[in-house]
Amino acid sequence: QVQPVESGGGLVQPGESLRLSCKISGFTTDNYVVAWFRQAPGKLREAIGCIATTPETTYYSGFKNDRFAISRDKKKNTVSLQMNYLTPADTAMYSCAVREHPDMTIIATRWHEFRYDAWGQGTEVTVSS
Repeated sequence: QVQPVESGGGLVQPGESLRLSCKISGFTTDNYVVAWFRQAPGKLREAIGCIATTPETTYYSGFKNDRFAISRDKKKNTVSLQMNYLTPADTAMYSCAVREHPDMTIIATRWHEFRYDAWGQGTEVTVSS
């Protein structure tokens, strides 16, 4: 069974960068999508972006923020979320989710609505001086 595990969260100061990782194990195919979401205390979950593997393509939500970038290390089965110029508004629990065999005909506009096969436990990011 596919299982993602996040890491890399922590406490950083405003303006700093942080790189989160989502390591995936147990997948049965190389055709999957990994998405990043975040949820701040008292707020709804927010979709950040995703990366599909076949073909390798990234998509970002309307939230799209040029400070964030998603990438994949195929050899390490890891998807990363690079976050730059962090602000206190970025404080949240960040989670990744995996779906195998995503529908590539709708992924560009509907990836954030997919029913994901598995979610990680999340990694907490706190931006504070």
